[in-house]
Amino acid sequence: MNLTDKVALVTGAGGGIGGGIALVLAEHGADVAAADVRMDAAQAVARQVTETGRTGMAVALDVTSADSIARAVEEVLTKLGKIDILVNNAGVFGGPGWIDREGKTGDDWDWTHAVNLKGAAIMTDAVIPHMIERGSGKIINVASAGGRKGDPINPPYMASKAGAISLTQSQALALAPHNINVNAICPGFVWTGMARDIEVHAEMTMPEMKGLSPREVYDRLVAAKIPLGRDQSPQDMGRLAAFLASEYSRNITGQAINVDGGTFMN
Repeated sequence: MNLTDKVALVTGAGGGIGGGIALVLAEHGADVAAADVRMDAAQAVARQVTETGRTGMAVALDVTSADSIARAVEEVLTKLGKIDILVNNAGVFGGPGWIDREGKTGDDWDWTHAVNLKGAAIMTDAVIPHMIERGSGKIINVASAGGRKGDPINPPYMASKAGAISLTQSQALALAPHNINVNAICPGFVWTGMARDIEVHAEMTMPEMKGLSPREVYDRLVAAKIPLGRDQSPQDMGRLAAFLASEYSRNITGQAINVDGGTFMN
């Protein structure tokens, strides 16, 4: 998969999955703008991209702010000249303080949808005119295997990710006439900072997990739910992103692809 001289903008690049995607894209030849609300995390990933021999730049980005999105896109276009690949990866599991609450509040609904769903939509809207002008583009939304089903513990997150899958299909239909592919990656269990927080919360909400460390909770869930018996890595998400960003996927659009070891099969 040759991405040489392509430019990728990855949102939420300072996190585990975002960082994995950014680095794999760079390994396949892309220059990468690592965008994150945490500038120190974005800078760390940009340095790693540079170490692969590609150009890496850090961009401050809050996907809940249209002004921040516009500034970030303009900065990337000014410094790197184009955007061939957009990865909408920025995501949250709940509103501020969710890890300390057993129930869900209006803040959880507002925040998960503002970041996971509306953020991806507005981010894409900001990049579309440039891609249409160039006559091509690849957009990859990071949804979740959780968007495939309901969940009694965290309906806001699951609904936001189901929405991300639907958004992918709508964007794919709208942009197909412009030679722009839009697809989604649906990760399963991936050990990241967010996963660690989720397992801390699971210890609170799942009686059978009481007294276990976050990693022990995670390992038990992996063993119980994944047919292949192993979890996924950020690099696994990056490999699929590299494929979807390449010409090998030229006739694939509107798809939501699971990377979950067989947890969901369709």
